[in-house]
Amino acid sequence: MIRHWLAALVLGLCAAQAVAADRIERIEPMSWWVGMKHDRLQLMVHGERVADFEPSLQYAGVAIESVERVANPNYLFVNLRIAPDTKPGEFSIDFRHGRRKAASRTYVLHAREPGSAQRAGFGPEDAIYLVMPDRFANGDPSNDTVKGLREGLDRSEPFGRHGGDLQGIVNHLDYVADMGFTQLWLNPVLENAQSSITYHGYAITDFYKVDPRLGTNESYRQLSAEARKRGIGLIKDVVLNHCGSEHWWMRDPPTPDWFNMGGKFVPTHHVREALQDPHAAETDRVDFTDGWFVETMPDMNQRNPYLATYLIQNTLWWIEYADLSGLRIDTYPYSDRGFLTEWSRRVMEEYPDINVVGEEWSGSPVTVSYWQRGRNPADGYVSYLPSLFDFPLHEAVLQALKEKDDWGTGMRRIYRVLAADALYPDPYNLVVFPDNHDVNRMFTVLDDRADLQRMAVAFFATIRGIPQVFYGTEILMASPGPENYGVIRSGFPVGWAGDTRNAFTGKGLSAAERSMQDYTRQLLQWRRTASAVHDGKLTHYVPFEGVYVYFRHNDAQKVMVILNNNDESRTVGTQRFGETIGTAARGTDVLSKQGHELAKGITVPARSATILELN
Repeated sequence: MIRHWLAALVLGLCAAQAVAADRIERIEPMSWWVGMKHDRLQLMVHGERVADFEPSLQYAGVAIESVERVANPNYLFVNLRIAPDTKPGEFSIDFRHGRRKAASRTYVLHAREPGSAQRAGFGPEDAIYLVMPDRFANGDPSNDTVKGLREGLDRSEPFGRHGGDLQGIVNHLDYVADMGFTQLWLNPVLENAQSSITYHGYAITDFYKVDPRLGTNESYRQLSAEARKRGIGLIKDVVLNHCGSEHWWMRDPPTPDWFNMGGKFVPTHHVREALQDPHAAETDRVDFTDGWFVETMPDMNQRNPYLATYLIQNTLWWIEYADLSGLRIDTYPYSDRGFLTEWSRRVMEEYPDINVVGEEWSGSPVTVSYWQRGRNPADGYVSYLPSLFDFPLHEAVLQALKEKDDWGTGMRRIYRVLAADALYPDPYNLVVFPDNHDVNRMFTVLDDRADLQRMAVAFFATIRGIPQVFYGTEILMASPGPENYGVIRSGFPVGWAGDTRNAFTGKGLSAAERSMQDYTRQLLQWRRTASAVHDGKLTHYVPFEGVYVYFRHNDAQKVMVILNNNDESRTVGTQRFGETIGTAARGTDVLSKQGHELAKGITVPARSATILELN
């Protein structure tokens, strides 16, 4: 009898110990801030059978409003209310199973930095430098291969990891500033624990952790702080549509509908026009947004309210934590439209002056403009997204520079795209660009013509919008052969092991490469003080015979730009432009400082751009 009683006691103690065992693996977000506009916070708690627990806390101003359980018992969603007068500090969240305390976690509420809510985002006064961190500079070789992450260093493989990291970028921020850039957009820096092709960062496996091969969360924040010291803001690349197939959610999804298409790979058809097409079949709309890009990037279902809240809070967390100046949103239209309305509303509600640019990869201004805040399309869709990439202008410029002028080709192709600005609520807030990480290098597209590339750089630096330059464009980096992402994103020549060239010092660069680098630097440094390009009106004139003339002007400054896309020089008379020139009699070339008497006409060399400040 006593033996049976002892056995039962031992079993009971073991059971009690198992219940008391700390099974909580994650609480996300792992911290928050007091004084946020939205006073609610939802914590995702994950661990073995955490749904059996009941959370409690004691902290002035913080209350648990509700606890929600879902189909998977390994999740608990704890809804907090944080009163406006709550003080920053730490408190314990206790998790009980019956009468026993099963676990306890310390939670931190930070104080926001002064003026955080009113932070200024990037805008037309800026120039953005796009960097793929793995391909820029290796500042810390000790993290090239990290235990627990399957893919290590292999610079011989175009789709492998090359060893660039956040420290490498920090080490060369002076170069970025000296080139005239005032914003830094990095391709995604969060953990990609996939087995291969992780260098680009778009298959995220942890939304709250910087990839250890790039650095740490703290080193990302330090990069932001060091950039700020040099007058450079940091733009985070955000992925809302999908995650990586090795994300821990794939092994243990919170709900059966966390991923689209039942969690199985069904490809999207990529025909984005189906979303706006009044004649489209509903199944085509669904297949576009719910289909997956590739098998290794599961498509997330933002219609799930828990996932939607998670993604919104994750975005706000990184803005606050890393002191960001803006966001770039990957594959914008592929996410659920209703979610995008709420996501963009919440971001802009919290940070009214921040800027957010969405990627809608379409050559049609009708399709791109649909998403900009204030568009009010016929279907009633509401968006709070301030900016988009101007893919139509990107495509038009690179085509036009290789064509002879005709009814719809050459410079008139550019003119017609800009004429479609009538569709955009704010065309001056679009991001304009000659190339990026997803398209062939501009130098290659323009048949390795440095003169044409100079024209393109001059155009994008002076046209309405916010210019963005891909790393290496300033030194004529190319992507020869068929389109290949690994080649497009080749390593920046910075003295890597075995490199004979260094773009930071100029060592080993050709005369043409140094010339383009100097041209880009001089142009962007001038642009930093050119108020007419920042906030001035654009007035352009119909191109004739391969010559395109436009002006940027405000009350303080007037800039005249002439593009000559002919194989011979042209002297351009100014009488036709009198309504914009006004009383100005002279113009000074902003680069050469050469003066021009406007009444005598302006001679523009073949295949070149002339930029004059009128006085």
